[in-house]
Amino acid sequence: MLRWVAAVLRRSCLAPRAGSMFYAVRTGRRSGVYRTWAECREQVNRFPAACFKKFNTEEDAWAFVRQRPEAAGADNPPAVTQENDSQGEEPEINTLCCNACKRPFEQSTNEEHIAKRVKHEEVHSEPTVSEDKFSYMGDFTVVYTDGCCSGNGRNRARAGIGVYWGPGHPLNTSERLPGRQTNQRAEIHAACKAIEQAKSQNIKKLIIYTDSQFTINGITSWVDNWKTNGWRTSSGASVINKEDFQRLDNLSKGIEIQWMHIPGHAGFQGNEEADRLAREGASKQLS
Repeated sequence: MLRWVAAVLRRSCLAPRAGSMFYAVRTGRRSGVYRTWAECREQVNRFPAACFKKFNTEEDAWAFVRQRPEAAGADNPPAVTQENDSQGEEPEINTLCCNACKRPFEQSTNEEHIAKRVKHEEVHSEPTVSEDKFSYMGDFTVVYTDGCCSGNGRNRARAGIGVYWGPGHPLNTSERLPGRQTNQRAEIHAACKAIEQAKSQNIKKLIIYTDSQFTINGITSWVDNWKTNGWRTSSGASVINKEDFQRLDNLSKGIEIQWMHIPGHAGFQGNEEADRLAREGASKQLS
């Protein structure tokens, strides 16, 4: 009896906690890693040949996203069918790769008429662009931002911002960061620049890919508490990047933004290009 109780307790301790899973979408409306099944389902439901999987760690999830389809399929368990997914609940099986489906996910009639929708396969190729040279996923315009700083924290630090809209896009930006030269400020101001450009083009829905989890957490989780607390942290200290986040918060009004974290220096074309532009910007003189 004691052994049985010990085994049950051991299994419960080792089981992933609720909310701790990572959902990797290799092929869907927007490839990437998501924290909830609801977010993942939005990307794969009724998407042709969707490929997605649940993981315990973010590292394993991103490895799955980067994996080429031909190297993945043979060892995967059977995929779910449309009937499993239609109830809105998370399928019980762990691998949901539809390359081997007997009946692939169906594309909705509405999606067939979205002229600017593209299939996001950032891992394997450059973004697909429309006639206006913007990249789209659904009705969201896609942009990659990055910031860098050589000698971060030192007197002679040089910071730059990079904004990448697509191959040869006229809005691609490489600029030196004005003011205090830090990596975190560069990341924030790169996002600010992208939003300013989006608004100048009358873009209403924007996906920002950035490798700065600090920027994403700041604008999506921390900024409201900071404002409530008089721009002080939970420990009572002043927010170091107050003016930068104030600017980002103000710019984020009047436009629908989805913030997406992407690993830096992991071979993602858009992120690599934004990084290149940021490094070029850091080498420029302050105007």
